[in-house]
Amino acid sequence: MAIVAASLDILGGQGVQARSLVECLGADGRAVTFMPINPRFPAAIETLRKWPGVRTLVNQSLYIPSLARLATVDVAHIFSASYASFLLAPLPAMLAARALNKQVVLHYHSGEADDHLANWGVLVHPWLRLAHHLVVPSEYLRQVFAHYGHEARVIPNVVDLTRFVYRERRPLKPRLLSTRNLEPHYRVDVIIRAYARLKPLMPNASLTIAGYGSEESRLRRLVDDTRLADVRFVGKVDPTSMPRLYDEADIFLNASVVDNQPVSILEAFASGLPVISTPTGDIPAMVRHEHTGLLVPPFDPDAMAGAILNLLAQPERALAFAARAHATIGRFTWPAVRDAWADVYQRRGRHSTVDQWNAHQAH
Repeated sequence: MAIVAASLDILGGQGVQARSLVECLGADGRAVTFMPINPRFPAAIETLRKWPGVRTLVNQSLYIPSLARLATVDVAHIFSASYASFLLAPLPAMLAARALNKQVVLHYHSGEADDHLANWGVLVHPWLRLAHHLVVPSEYLRQVFAHYGHEARVIPNVVDLTRFVYRERRPLKPRLLSTRNLEPHYRVDVIIRAYARLKPLMPNASLTIAGYGSEESRLRRLVDDTRLADVRFVGKVDPTSMPRLYDEADIFLNASVVDNQPVSILEAFASGLPVISTPTGDIPAMVRHEHTGLLVPPFDPDAMAGAILNLLAQPERALAFAARAHATIGRFTWPAVRDAWADVYQRRGRHSTVDQWNAHQAH
């Protein structure tokens, strides 16, 4: 099979999930080819990446011919985001796979799905029917697709628990962590403003912000303008280095206003961090308020600061949240989803796929 997705040159949940699936399927003895939607540019033209329109043209001129490699596989497992990205990456891959008579699995992740399906009309709905299977990570997204007449199957995201060290935070300290990319819909500015309210009350508090994106300059100016101390921007962090950041922190914060099933929250659960988040997308199913974490309204730094103070004032309660959250993440591991993916891959009918999978399972 081929997995078609963003490489880790674009750090984000889809790239992390794609790599996880490649590793897990490979460990199970499956023949897996990874096909990046963002192929690396030859060194001689790497500078063209600085020009958005030119970058897209060059990327497509490299990506679309690479889809000929789908001729060598039985299943095309294609990751999908929303809007123009849907047209530029998964759509060409689905068309190529169909032309080559391959099974098409569309793996849609974006929390922007509702707006995408509501407003992009013929630029999305007819093309979704190219997929033999539509798979989403959450019940939230399944319901969104059902509202627009598309049947989707839920297979949760995967987190590798062996990469993270679970530990209780004793004592619980005001060491705060945000690991979302610096884009408007993740509202890292709300986290900074919450920290600004907390810092005068807790001079020993610190905030680490991991990620990169279009908002970085504005967020750095916000920190400077509010004269906040102990705010650390660590930039683009490779997934192999993320466990260390979680281990160094005590409370995980998320303020997103568009989201689905954030892998970062699963990683926080795996690391034993109490979580405070907005209730966006599938997050209320992950962070159950007053049970596995605290939920606060979006765009509300006062509420987030209050929730932080609440946890710090009641550390045993915070540790109980973290323990219960950790107990839920078994369903987000490869052993929990392996059979579901096997069923998807073998269901449509290319005998080679079915026979190979069954032969492997028997072996």
